[in-house]
Amino acid sequence: MLPREYRCTSVTETQSFAADLANSLSTGIVIALIGELGSGKTTFAQGFAEGLGISEHVGSPTFKLVSEYDGQKGKLFHVDAYRLEGIDDFLNIGGEDILATPRAITLIEWGDKLESILPPDAIQFLLREYWMWKMKD
Repeated sequence: MLPREYRCTSVTETQSFAADLANSLSTGIVIALIGELGSGKTTFAQGFAEGLGISEHVGSPTFKLVSEYDGQKGKLFHVDAYRLEGIDDFLNIGGEDILATPRAITLIEWGDKLESILPPDAIQFLLREYWMWKMKD
């Protein structure tokens, strides 16, 4: 069971929390990270990727929109929806397939921009000040 609320006090703690979360999840999951610029979305993604056994550097895919990594538990799609104009932009780059890949985990920064097409079981984290992670109800 995921904690409803979790407070991190450092970058290292955020990455550790994300790595532990990655270890506890199976593939076929979509995670939406929602928060302001600089709230820790990419930091979370780096720890999450490490938890999946991905050794490559994970940066923000703002200009690529989607980065794809192979991990020990399957594939990770790291999506940055910041520059997307709308749902159609995501669908035009293969978004429907990304969300439906069974042996993958999809991690979406700025996930609120795609909320209307997220699967019903998507995990949504609201990032607050002071590194607060809260499950969205």
